[in-house]
Amino acid sequence: MEKILVIILLLSPFIGFVINLLVGKSIVGRKTTGLIATTAVLISFVISLYFFIQILSTGTIAYIRLFEWMTFKEFSVDLSFTLDQLSLLWLLVVTGIGALIHIYSIGYMRDDRNIDRYFSYLNLFIFFMNVLVTGSNLLVTFIGWEGVGICSYLLIGFWSRNQKYNDAAKKAFIMNRIGDLGFLIGIFTLAYLFNTVDYVSLKQLATSPDPLLGVAAFALFIGATGKSAQIPLYTWLPDAMAGPTPVSALIHAATMVTAGIFMITRLNFIFDLTPDIQALIAIVGAVTSLFAASIAIAQTDIKKVLAYSTVSQLGLMFLALGLGAYHVAVFHVITHAFFKACLFLGSGSVIHAMGGEQDMRKMGGLKKVMFITYATFAIATVAISGIPPLAGFFSKDEIMLAAFEGNKILWVIAALASLLTAVYMFRVLFLTFFNDFRGTNEQKHHLHESPKSMTIPLVVLAVLALFGGVISLPGGLSWLNHFLEPVLPQLAFVEHTLSTEAIVLMCVSTVIALAGLGIAYYLYVKKMSVPAEDSKITGFAKVLYNKYYIDEIYNALFIKPMYVLSTFFEQVVEKFLKNIFKGIGVIFGILSFPAKKLQNGSLGFYLFFFVLGFSVLIICLFLV
Repeated sequence: MEKILVIILLLSPFIGFVINLLVGKSIVGRKTTGLIATTAVLISFVISLYFFIQILSTGTIAYIRLFEWMTFKEFSVDLSFTLDQLSLLWLLVVTGIGALIHIYSIGYMRDDRNIDRYFSYLNLFIFFMNVLVTGSNLLVTFIGWEGVGICSYLLIGFWSRNQKYNDAAKKAFIMNRIGDLGFLIGIFTLAYLFNTVDYVSLKQLATSPDPLLGVAAFALFIGATGKSAQIPLYTWLPDAMAGPTPVSALIHAATMVTAGIFMITRLNFIFDLTPDIQALIAIVGAVTSLFAASIAIAQTDIKKVLAYSTVSQLGLMFLALGLGAYHVAVFHVITHAFFKACLFLGSGSVIHAMGGEQDMRKMGGLKKVMFITYATFAIATVAISGIPPLAGFFSKDEIMLAAFEGNKILWVIAALASLLTAVYMFRVLFLTFFNDFRGTNEQKHHLHESPKSMTIPLVVLAVLALFGGVISLPGGLSWLNHFLEPVLPQLAFVEHTLSTEAIVLMCVSTVIALAGLGIAYYLYVKKMSVPAEDSKITGFAKVLYNKYYIDEIYNALFIKPMYVLSTFFEQVVEKFLKNIFKGIGVIFGILSFPAKKLQNGSLGFYLFFFVLGFSVLIICLFLV
C-alpha cells in the first residue's frame, strides 16, 4: 500500500502532463485542462500530507525501492525514493504552493491560446521537483535536478514569439548547465571515494576529512550556486521573469531555486567535514544577499525587483548553510515560499489589472480598486521585511543571530541587506498601491480586482505569511528543529534561547526593518517621489539600474571571445580539416584509377581472375 501511494504521489503530476499534452484543450476543453493539472498536484499534496501525519505520529520513514537501476563491479544504484522529515517538508511546500499556483493560473492564463501546453509543462515541473526531493541517492536526485532545468527552459520561454523571452530561456538553461557540471563532478568524486551515492551509506562512510572530499564539496557547491542563483551564476534568475507570472512564482518561491539549499542540507554531513567550503558558502551567500538587494533598490519593473529579492533571500539561506545552521536555512525556505509566492502572485494580479504593464512608474493608487491584492501584498511585504510578528521576522532573526555568533562581519553584511530589503519592498508597495494613479486613461478604465481563482490563493498565502513563523519560535519552542532532528542530529549552533543577547539582536533586527519602512515611506509617500525615466537616471543610480553592468561584463569576457573562437574554428580549422579529408579522397581516387580499368564488363576476364584468385587461396591454405 505504501509503495503504491508513493508511486501515485510521484506519477500523478506526470499523468496530468501526459493527458494535457496529448489530449489538450481540443478534446477536454480549455477550463478542464486547468482542472486536470490542479487535481494532479492536489493528489500529490494529499498523499504527502498523509505521509507527513504518519511520520509525526509514528516516526516511520517511507523507503521505496523499485528496482536495481545499474551495477558496475561493486558499485550499484537503485531507483529508490525516501520520504523522511526533510523530503516531506519540501514535498508539502512544493505540492502545496504548486497547487495554489495552479489554481491561480486558471484565472491568469484563461485567455492564452496554448493553455493546455502551459499546464502540461507546469505539471511536468512538479513531477521532476517531486523526484528531486524524494530521491534516496544522488543519481535519482540528479534526474529531478535536470528535469526542473529543462522545464524551467520550457516555461520561461513559453511565449516563444518574443525573441527576448527565448533568449532568457536559453540563458537560464546554459547557466544552469554550468552548475550542473559541478554537481556531476561532485557525484562522481563521492562515488569514487565511497563506492556509493546513496545518502544513508554516504552518511555512514563519510566520517573523516579528506582532500578529495573537499573537491566533492566544492563541486557540489558550484552545482547549488547555479540552481539557487548565487554569485557568479545568478544572472539567469532575473531574466527568468520573461515567463508568465505564475511561472515566476513557481520557480522563484518554493521549488527550483531552493533545490541547491535542499541538496546542501541533505548532504550536511559532507559539508560539516569541509569547514573551508562552509566558510566559502557563508561568504558567497552574504555577499550575494547585499549585492542583489542593492540592485533591487533601483529597479522599476515590479517583477525584476522581486527577482533580485529572491536572489538576496537565497543569499541569506546560503549564509545560514555556511554557518552550519541548516535548520534555520530550511525555516527560511518555508517562510520565503509563503511570502514570496504571495508577492509574485500579487504582482501578477497587478499586471493583469494593468493590461500587462510592469513598470511601477506607471502605477499608483491601486489599493482603491484592488483591496484584496493590496492587503495580501502588504502582509507579504511586512513579512519579507522582517517585522514582527510575521513569519519572515522569525526566520530572518534566526539567520541574523547565527551570523552574529559565527562572524560579526557577515552579520553586518546581512544587516545591511535586511535594511535594503525593507526599503525596496516598501518602495514597491508604495509606488504600486499609494498616491495617485500615474498610468493612461485606458489603463485606468481597465483597472479591476482579479477573479476569485486568483485572489483566493493570495489570501491563503497571506495567512501563511502571517502565521508561518510559529513552526520555529525562539526560546526552545522550535517544533521545526525537533522535527528535523533525525535528519540533522547535530546542530552546529546551540538552539537559541531568549537570552539578553538574543533579545537585543531581535530588537536591532526590528529597528533595521522599521528604519527601512520609514525611509521608503518618507521618499515615496511623504515626498511622493517617482523613479526617473531611463534616460534621466545618472550617477551610481544608473550603475544600480543597469545591475552593475554584470551582463555586459560577462558578454565581453565570455560570450564575445566564444563567438570569436567559434568563428575561427568555422572559417579556419573546419575548412582546413575539410580540405585535408577532401585531398585524401582525391589521392585515393587517383590511386584507384588503374583498378577501375579492370572493370571492363568482360565475363571471361572476370572468370579468369576468379579462377586465379581461387587458386591463390588454395595454395595459401594447403601448400604454404
